[in-house]
Amino acid sequence: MGDVIPFPRRSRDERQAERSAPTGPARPSTRRPPREQLWRTLVGSQLREERARRAETLAAVAARAGISVQYLSELERGRKEPSSEVLAAVARALDLTLLDLTVGVARDLHSQRISAGRPTGPVALAA
Repeated sequence: MGDVIPFPRRSRDERQAERSAPTGPARPSTRRPPREQLWRTLVGSQLREERARRAETLAAVAARAGISVQYLSELERGRKEPSSEVLAAVARALDLTLLDLTVGVARDLHSQRISAGRPTGPVALAA
């Protein structure tokens, strides 16, 4: 076997300085922007708000849309990802169009972005 090489002893101050010294290049910020809600959650909220505004029951809307009460409830809670056909049927049952739903979701996303403090439109930079 080879020779044993003793490590030099360091003082407590040297060890603390070594621990607090930066190691390598500065890392970019790992702060992530807040997550946007899922499309199905936002659409479900729109459907629930419209149904509540009209003071209708889940059963009444589900019957007109041709889906089960349980499925409509899951859609409103954002638990299920509806097909475009189901979404159109529920929208029609609430006297809405797919465009109405899409615009409502876009408004929700826009308000989330504003509340997160991120710019949403053109930004002017001063020289």
